Amino acid sequence: MKIWCENTNSEYSVDYGTTLMDAAKALLPEQTGNRDILAALVDGQLKALNFHICRPHKVQFIDYDHANGIKTYVRSLCFVLQKAVHDLFPDKLLVIKYALPSGHYCELHSSDNSIHILSGAEIRQLKAAMKDIIKEDLPLRKERLTEEEAEKIFSANGQMAKVELMKSLGRYTSSVYFLDGYGDTFYGPLVPSTGYLKAFELRPFGKGVCLQYPQKGRKDEIPMMTRQAKLAAALEDHDRWCRTLGTWNVGTLNQSILEGHAKRIINLAEARHERKYVEMADAIKRRPDAKIVFIAGPSSSGKTSSSLRLAQQCKILGMNPKVIELDNYFVDREHTPKDEFGNYDFESLYAMDLDFLNLQLNQLLRGEEIEIPKFNFKTGSRSFEGNRMKLEEDDILIMEGIHALNPEMVSGVDQSKIIRIYASALTSLSIDENNNISTTDNRLLRRIVRDNRVRGITPEETILRWDSVRRGENRNIFPFQENADIMFNSALIFELPLLKFYAEPLLRRISPTSPAYSEAVRLLKFLSYLVALSPEEIAVIPPASIIREFIGGQCL
Repeated sequence: MKIWCENTNSEYSVDYGTTLMDAAKALLPEQTGNRDILAALVDGQLKALNFHICRPHKVQFIDYDHANGIKTYVRSLCFVLQKAVHDLFPDKLLVIKYALPSGHYCELHSSDNSIHILSGAEIRQLKAAMKDIIKEDLPLRKERLTEEEAEKIFSANGQMAKVELMKSLGRYTSSVYFLDGYGDTFYGPLVPSTGYLKAFELRPFGKGVCLQYPQKGRKDEIPMMTRQAKLAAALEDHDRWCRTLGTWNVGTLNQSILEGHAKRIINLAEARHERKYVEMADAIKRRPDAKIVFIAGPSSSGKTSSSLRLAQQCKILGMNPKVIELDNYFVDREHTPKDEFGNYDFESLYAMDLDFLNLQLNQLLRGEEIEIPKFNFKTGSRSFEGNRMKLEEDDILIMEGIHALNPEMVSGVDQSKIIRIYASALTSLSIDENNNISTTDNRLLRRIVRDNRVRGITPEETILRWDSVRRGENRNIFPFQENADIMFNSALIFELPLLKFYAEPLLRRISPTSPAYSEAVRLLKFLSYLVALSPEEIAVIPPASIIREFIGGQCL
């Protein structure tokens, strides 16, 4: 069979039925020998290395420098942790709850769903057991089983969320991976054997542990532990809310929708959001000396809607909110710093005129009147058009921007006058016990839908720009999350079934020849586990909802 290898930019002939692993050994012997190759993209679709080549393909072998390589590594590492928990604590269930900046947060649950808090000695035992499993280089074998056969395995494991998910989807077969007789399912391929998992760490965190792994491009390094307690608390709060609703995973959410409860869930979720805006406004009211509210968050977090909803609640409490856009404080284009590629870095903190921003904020705090600048993005220059502002006694200034949590941005301003809010779609909804949903995927789906509807940007373009967006977030937003006085979780429990309705048709338009195709396939596979909302159910979403910023119909 003919294959085109993108790694070498050459065509090769291989025997019918050859595995990707054997092809990699022949084409990339050094990388294969070092076990750097973790999986492959075959015609744009992610495949495990035991995939058999039975027709011509375009193949790209991927390692830890590729996002899908990292995902493959992490899934496999989670399986090793599950096996270690099963061996050491057979009466406990590992629950992988959500991703933290330093890794995956995991808990051990007893049969009554209470949390078993691990001692230091037990964590060391778990880590040692994982190392032994990795040292043995045990194969990770996949089998296609009937739904009934798979359900028996998951029931024996105590994974009832996985059983519920399978029932809600109504599929006849399921892929099950086995590690030394222990079976489970994952929503993506694994590495061929445990010996590929060269680096990991297991550290205590909260009521459980944080499973750490190398970051992109640094396959042998474990990052320092970042204990972002405020972020973890926001995720835990969302998890408790989901459990209160009885929809803490995709299976239970699917079942609720299939039973006709979508409208009730939408109404409750929206009521909870309104309560959060009230609580934020109350917190601002309790700080009468604070006159400036900064709102920051990553792309597609709903910052614009959040600032408008917050302004409404502040108005109800007798405050008079005024808004200044931080984008108006950019330096003139020729003074904008450049990145390592020689391009203007508009996301740099120093793309802003920090001295002028600090000057005007201090003038406002002293009760002086200022003339607010207007930045012209077409000409790349600042102008003044007579827009004047002064802060009166009951006025509160609301400003939104990516650097709003970075203390260096307003280092010359009295910090006691500032309240900082971090907004992001921090979903803690899980597919099942051991497969969590990435908050990044949630935001990417939001952006795909909004970009296509409002900005005329195709889903393909949005996906291809996403890596650049993420780099900016990692540099300018995420390191400063814990500086927030208030964490606002903009995620809504019903939004993934909602986004499926809008995003699925858009993703299906992406051609197999597109460089965005593999990511589109991954997102479509993820969406396939969700039951979509109907147009009748979507119509229930109120016009002031944060999600209408993305799907349309918002009245703010």
